[in-house]
Amino acid sequence: MNGTVYLIGAGPGDPRLITVAGLEALRNADVVVYDSLIGKELLKEAREGAELIDVGKRGGDHKVRQEGINEIIVAKAAEGKKVARLKGGDPFLFGRGGEEAGELRAAGLEVHVIPGVTSAISAPALAGIPVTHREHASLVTFVTGHESEDKDDEVINWSGLANLGGTIVILMGMSRLGRNMTRLMEGGLDPDTPVAVVHSGSTPEQRSVLATAATIEQRCREENIGSPAVVVVGSVASLHDVLGDLR
Repeated sequence: MNGTVYLIGAGPGDPRLITVAGLEALRNADVVVYDSLIGKELLKEAREGAELIDVGKRGGDHKVRQEGINEIIVAKAAEGKKVARLKGGDPFLFGRGGEEAGELRAAGLEVHVIPGVTSAISAPALAGIPVTHREHASLVTFVTGHESEDKDDEVINWSGLANLGGTIVILMGMSRLGRNMTRLMEGGLDPDTPVAVVHSGSTPEQRSVLATAATIEQRCREENIGSPAVVVVGSVASLHDVLGDLR
């Protein structure tokens, strides 16, 4: 008899920010397949004897490629085991959770999704940046800063984003930060638009930089701010200087 797979959002990094449902599924799992951006303290919550499998990747360095991850999960579940697939943030927001769920369904497995706290909202919040605000933004757009290698980069309409208004939140965008800011400015974004970068949100390593679309790349270079980070474009970013660190 096949086992069950739980796609669990582990939250932005602080292990305390996993949901109650996620923690329960983790504690009951026979196998835990986890990513690099989860709070490693969470692994201590796995039951004694549970198999822990690290499949994390960062900056293009893959321990196990996506196809291999799918194969591992399918194989373990086919043995009748409860598998916790522990993913940073929320599994369905740039987390490839939809792809994994599709593969698992196709294999005839029982799959459950446990949503998580996404860094796209929580990291800015902890840095004093609400992604929406009645006086600043009634619209927020989430976008990946790094398209997959098998796609045309231009699939993202940066000029269109520049003219939407509201807040733009960019995930996985540090390696192309300057390039993406240039595209937004070429599309009409004011170079003086506030931009904040929140590094390692919710963790002890959290750091924030506030600049403008024209200067944020240089500021991050000066402050040695890199991945993982969330980029917030729009007037709400300026609230970082008003509200401060809200951890």
